[in-house]
Amino acid sequence: MAKTLFITGASSGIGAHTARAAVSAGWNVGLFARSADKLKDLAEEFGDRALALPGDATSYEDQCAALAQLDDKYGSVDAAFANAGRGSSEPGVEGGDPEDWDGMVDLNIKGALYTAHAALPHLRTAKGQFLVTGSMAGRNHLKGSIYGATKWFIHGFAGNLAQEMAEWGGRCMVVAPGMVDTEFFDSAKPDKLKPEDIAAAMIYALDAPQHVNVREVYLVPTN
Repeated sequence: MAKTLFITGASSGIGAHTARAAVSAGWNVGLFARSADKLKDLAEEFGDRALALPGDATSYEDQCAALAQLDDKYGSVDAAFANAGRGSSEPGVEGGDPEDWDGMVDLNIKGALYTAHAALPHLRTAKGQFLVTGSMAGRNHLKGSIYGATKWFIHGFAGNLAQEMAEWGGRCMVVAPGMVDTEFFDSAKPDKLKPEDIAAAMIYALDAPQHVNVREVYLVPTN
């Protein structure tokens, strides 16, 4: 029986490429994001292996409802990937925009917490995995970066959650990429990591034997 993966921020970039890699590896996928049109197109690409689940990652209720729909369709949720996130509009602390920080913290931190809380009952049943997008910015200090601080939270949270999940045989992994050539940036970054690179790391962790917990994958471009 095929396993099922729930992905937030699934409509583009790392999320969409992880979905493609997962389907190629034999997984079913639940595609969660705000862009219903993009999700519909992606789900049509995957056929019966995917379910489009439009919703807002900053809404706990949306995530709970999406996970329930996914479980109902495929019979289990074996892994959840909290990938939704964004950067800030203005750099630094003194020159930053506190109102913009609110939205970024809601998505990058609370959105990931909501994914974990909503998914854990399903993952406990499946002895499954929780995966979350961290960043090189969550392993290194960057001048005044509030975005980086949200990713420091993610790295700490993932380590703590891994210990909690280990009590019942679950696993938790944080992926920490450097700069990736996605829509996250205003201009193309052709000499940096590709979203396919991150997707490959996700499949490595997802397909690891049950006795192996890949706790972190840290990828940076060679330049």
